[in-house]
Amino acid sequence: MNDLRAERLQVMLSPEELAAVDDFRFKHRMPTRAATVRELLKFGLAAADVDAVAGVKSSSFGVFGRGPDGHTQGESGNED
Repeated sequence: MNDLRAERLQVMLSPEELAAVDDFRFKHRMPTRAATVRELLKFGLAAADVDAVAGVKSSSFGVFGRGPDGHTQGESGNED
């Protein structure tokens, strides 16, 4: 895997989400929050059976599909 980190991603978290990230970080002796988030992303993508390789579109992840009118909620989401 290429460890080149050329993209920056900014994420806003609630206090509870940040506490969960920090708890995971300290429990697993991760060096930084960024390393922790990368590890959690890997776990989440693997659990969703997603092969996160370059060129894969977000619509392939099964959360959103793209219809003629733009993005639509995928089958796994709650529709109101």
